[in-house]
Amino acid sequence: MNGDQAQVIALQALGWLAGNDDLCPVFLGATGGSVDDLRAGASDPAFLASVLEFITMDDAWVIAFCDSAGLAYEQPLRARYALPGAEAVHWT
Repeated sequence: MNGDQAQVIALQALGWLAGNDDLCPVFLGATGGSVDDLRAGASDPAFLASVLEFITMDDAWVIAFCDSAGLAYEQPLRARYALPGAEAVHWT
């Protein structure tokens, strides 16, 4: 997966997250962000990576997002690895 494909998936994830009335406040609370930050972050690959990191924390979130976007379940994590900061991700 290249960076452009990853950004498309991340933007889909951001749109899904912003429209999720239950999960969006959890993301905003965890990041200390606001709805305005969601809009501003849409053009920032590092912010988009954080959206994917958040969603991939829970299998149920991954399934819900992928089912709504028509993506294979491994795509969000693959996209995350194609965006900035993936070299700092440690799954221990």
